[in-house]
Amino acid sequence: MNQQFNTAILPLAGRIMMAAIFVLSGTGKIANPGATLGYIHAMGLPFPELALAGAIGIEVIGGLLLVAGLHTRPVALALAGFSVVTGLVFHSAIADQNQMIHLMKNLAMAGGLLQIAAFGAGSLSLDARRTTKALRAA
Repeated sequence: MNQQFNTAILPLAGRIMMAAIFVLSGTGKIANPGATLGYIHAMGLPFPELALAGAIGIEVIGGLLLVAGLHTRPVALALAGFSVVTGLVFHSAIADQNQMIHLMKNLAMAGGLLQIAAFGAGSLSLDARRTTKALRAA
């Protein structure tokens, strides 16, 4: 593969794929908050309405920022932490194979997000554009 593909297309495709689950999940919570509130209540978490609002915010806003490649490293770290915490809280019944798969999915997402945090958004991102603009101004 050529360098342009590796530094531009692959990171962009990865960000879009990683963000899709967050944006879709967050918009699903907006469309049907009652189901999520019920799930939060069932897990015994305090302040379910606040938890719902926080989840929607981090999923939708974080997902969109990830796609755009804006503040990518801290956003990826926040989404990775969110993925680990929600996996451990909501999918900890690992004797149930379905819950184990969901937990492993969350951990795999967190791993991918840590790669994004470590290596950045790539050249097709607002972060790269801001860096280039700052270098030209200096």
